[in-house]
Amino acid sequence: MDLFSISELQQYSGIKAHTIRIWEQRYGALRPERSEGNTRYYDGKQLRRLLNIVSLLDTEHKVSELCKMPDNKLNKLLDVKISGTTARDPFHEYFISQVVASAMEFDEAQFDKFFSSAVLRFGLKETYRSVLYPALIRLGLLWAKDSLRPAHEHFITSLFRQKILSAIDALPLPAPAKQKWLLFLPEDELHETGLLFANFLIRQAGHKVIYLGANVPFETLEDAITKTRPTSLLFFLVRKNDNENDQNVVSQLTGQFADKRIYLACEPSRSGNIRKSKNLLMLHDVDDLEKVLK
Repeated sequence: MDLFSISELQQYSGIKAHTIRIWEQRYGALRPERSEGNTRYYDGKQLRRLLNIVSLLDTEHKVSELCKMPDNKLNKLLDVKISGTTARDPFHEYFISQVVASAMEFDEAQFDKFFSSAVLRFGLKETYRSVLYPALIRLGLLWAKDSLRPAHEHFITSLFRQKILSAIDALPLPAPAKQKWLLFLPEDELHETGLLFANFLIRQAGHKVIYLGANVPFETLEDAITKTRPTSLLFFLVRKNDNENDQNVVSQLTGQFADKRIYLACEPSRSGNIRKSKNLLMLHDVDDLEKVLK
């Protein structure tokens, strides 16, 4: 049986250990066991329950309600949320479903077939926005519901990464006079599909990009900015963290690099709790980035 510490629950869910303990004490969200040495631990069912709660935080239900719900009710709410990811456009939905099926079957040939067809029909930008991104959301929900394993998501994300990198490599080098963007993910942020696609769009617009990738320590970021002198910084917040952590990341960046234009890409519901500053601009979708680039 898989056993997990609270620090591992924090790593898998993106919810801080302190918050998990509060959910336990106030709402009875989880029921950890104790070892002979009186150390608390959680089994796979408890981890899955926590992931289900986290996946439903953006619904109309309060966290206190979710934490008190039995597992069967959480699963029913997840079923509703998964069905809500169906695309309005039946053509988009067709490709989304085929991408998800490719992940479920570890079928790279099938993925390549439908990805190429989608790009021919919609173009790379629209394929990312209306096919790949919704497919990743649906895979994440299916994982939370225990309908697939993490390996499925890793498999399809790796294929996305290959396609976007190929598209980036095919672009011409930018002219020296264009803007210079530095792209990165802060520490503990590991999902870089969106950052890679932003890299493609910025390079396509003719600007220079310094790409640092995921999980970048602040000291490394400082050193890169000092040496490369970018005009703009772009980072994503993807994992489910608490408001305090988001604010600390933003305050450190905007305070230390007050002379830079700093762009934060995240869900609209997440940005509402972040205190704005003069050099911070919020991006919520592909259109927002394209407006900036124009």
